[in-house]
Amino acid sequence: MIEVKKLAKKKEENRLSGDIHNRRLTIGLPRALLYERYHVLWETFFERLGIDIIVSPPTTLKTLNVGTEKAIDEMCLSVKIYLGHVHSLIGKCDYILVPRISNFGIRRYMCTTFEGMYDICRNLFRQNNQKFLSYNIDETHGLDEQSAFLSMSEEIGIAKKSASKAYKEAKKTESEYWKRQVKEQEALFNNDGLKVMIASHSYVEKDAYIGKPITDFLENAGVTVLYADVMDRKDALKQGSRMSPTMRWEFSREIAGGICENQRRVDGIILLSVFPCGPDAMTNDMIIRRTKGTPILNLMLDAQSGMAGVETRLESFIDILTLNKGLW
Repeated sequence: MIEVKKLAKKKEENRLSGDIHNRRLTIGLPRALLYERYHVLWETFFERLGIDIIVSPPTTLKTLNVGTEKAIDEMCLSVKIYLGHVHSLIGKCDYILVPRISNFGIRRYMCTTFEGMYDICRNLFRQNNQKFLSYNIDETHGLDEQSAFLSMSEEIGIAKKSASKAYKEAKKTESEYWKRQVKEQEALFNNDGLKVMIASHSYVEKDAYIGKPITDFLENAGVTVLYADVMDRKDALKQGSRMSPTMRWEFSREIAGGICENQRRVDGIILLSVFPCGPDAMTNDMIIRRTKGTPILNLMLDAQSGMAGVETRLESFIDILTLNKGLW
């Protein structure tokens, strides 16, 4: 009788263990910072591995307020928003993806925030028992994106062969998606009327709370909105070197490259930044000094709610461009 009970207990333990190993993992993706740039890569990669994905809701004032409570004053507005998104995923997934990206090679660095964000999140949310997942890109030390993804997969028990196949498929999907984005924007350059290029980081210009109201306002005013960073990224880096061969930040160089390539095809440029972004504080001043012949509006966003002041500046800028183009 004792042996029968032991056997039944062992079977139950095996059943429970099987449930744990067979249950699909869920990865949380904060809809901020690198999400706009890499969401196709991330989502395709995890889906190919049979892993479920949950994405935090679009940014709201509540998202910003929660993130601001978690952040220190010196953190920029985009980081505060990011922390709010991370908070919204706590307890809803097995892991929250927070990549660590240092650089893509010599003079191809990221803001130091991206290098430390994984440690920041683990520290800020250490009492929530939430697991975080990361991958480490540091090409100056031989750590490229593919090896980073394979190491990350190994951490959650995915075989190297499966992870390698999923990564290659995800990169192909990402490449095709980006080519479509570039092609669709290229067609917009043929539109009649005013055309304005927004020179900004994707996590600013595409954010539902801080960036989308600006693009919506411009489009409602009949302006065709284009983005400096939507072009072939290798070409953007080459063009950006024309403006500054020593610029060290990857995203800033891409934005500068987009301006160099397309400034003659638009009526105006809006430099859209968040307070207090260190790289933008330096690169935007350089862009203004080295971009000749095209009107520029330097627009800095902070945590103040309300669009009244921003709309007034946008209206004035549109009026100037309209006069320049002779549409009045």
